[in-house]
Amino acid sequence: MSKHLSQDEFFTALTALFTTQKQSQKGTILLTQKRYSYDESAKETLSEQEHEETLATTPLPQAPILIRASNSKSKEARNEGKKVKLSTIVQPDDLDSFYARYADVCKAGMSGLKPRDRTKRKAKEKARRKMKTQA
Repeated sequence: MSKHLSQDEFFTALTALFTTQKQSQKGTILLTQKRYSYDESAKETLSEQEHEETLATTPLPQAPILIRASNSKSKEARNEGKKVKLSTIVQPDDLDSFYARYADVCKAGMSGLKPRDRTKRKAKEKARRKMKTQA
């Protein structure tokens, strides 16, 4: 299991990841977030329907958020050490300040990116629509 970075280390590494991807002029960066902890014991003791009803009627307590970033390299690249995986845990009290800085880093990292070329896909959709109207 990988070690979670502090927020400052995470932002530094994320900035470096965006810079590396910009310089290579291709590639993908995956950004994900999810609730960090979940109590499975409550679900096991109740039936599925009772558990869903309980969740619907009681608000969930605020839990830490796990933020991840990756350069989505293939298995071969992972074995060569080129895969970059970053993660940090954000406490509920720190979410507002974290997301403000996260948005700034992401905007700065995405500013020089060029949009994907979708002309082939658009041409296929246009041809498909044309075929449907003729049929």
